[in-house]
Amino acid sequence: MRPDTPAEHIAEAERLIRTATRYPEDQEPLLLQAAAHLELADSRERASALYDQLLAGDPADPHLIKALQAANLWEYGHEPEARALIQGIRAAAPTDPAPWEVIAEALEAHDELTTSEECFTQAATLLLAEDTPLTPATTALLTGRHRVRRLLGLRHDDWDMVADTRHVGPIPLDELHDPKRIWALGSDDPAELRAEIARLRAELGDRRAALSRPFPVAILHWPQRELAELLTSYPTLTAEYPSHAAHLTEIETSLRALAASGTTNLGIVTASVPSYEAFAASEKTSPASPSLLAEYATTLAARGKATPWPPSPTAPCWCTSGKPYAECHGATN
Repeated sequence: MRPDTPAEHIAEAERLIRTATRYPEDQEPLLLQAAAHLELADSRERASALYDQLLAGDPADPHLIKALQAANLWEYGHEPEARALIQGIRAAAPTDPAPWEVIAEALEAHDELTTSEECFTQAATLLLAEDTPLTPATTALLTGRHRVRRLLGLRHDDWDMVADTRHVGPIPLDELHDPKRIWALGSDDPAELRAEIARLRAELGDRRAALSRPFPVAILHWPQRELAELLTSYPTLTAEYPSHAAHLTEIETSLRALAASGTTNLGIVTASVPSYEAFAASEKTSPASPSLLAEYATTLAARGKATPWPPSPTAPCWCTSGKPYAECHGATN
């Protein structure tokens, strides 16, 4: 289960911090996720300390860390420091969409709508030169820009049209981003209330998908030799893995079911017995515990070890058979 209460978020953050100590080469993604859990627990000073710790080193993505730090600082009363960080990021003009989205949404959250729109537009101008293909990350920028411009009452421009075109949800963006729609919550008309609930559900789905992007939903894959060693060492796990063929089939079936339910950003993480045993030791849990398998998969994904699923039809299948995916586990029945 995902953490829900402040205490659970803090416990998960502390687990990730311990894991980062054991795997210093993966410290950055692990501490970023730990900081996110601390923010959700409203332990913002501890989160800020983690961001400072990362920035004191040589992080791979300093602009994103500064953006997250700015958003966090503003939430607990350090507005001048947050503004300084945001100005520094805008001056640096990073080519990664993520820090732009974070700082623009931070400005939006604090009713700095004009500056937020300027920030979104600056990012789009920088990252979307003529003929540059859109990615999910740059599409998210245009969607955020569309929302802020709708709140400001600005006329649609070309990028707003692109955002409308790229939106695939059941509720049009203009309707999702309509400032007046919130008024329906005070209505006594059941039809208006049902329509507003549908809009909010669609928006919540978009937000959940956005939040899942940095840390994919990943399924654990044991290569045949590793699985044989695992079951020899921990025979109680045979109930989880009756055979290697069944294990591979279950991976594909589970991923297809998740995709059919609307879950995005799916991936596969490859397990090894030494890595699994080290993780169990860090958690002070027996490797024979079936409940540890899901935590191990989540940690590998947070460390950036996930391979996106599904592969293209002509790419090698994820199972390492060497066959094209379309002729292996990607074959349709």
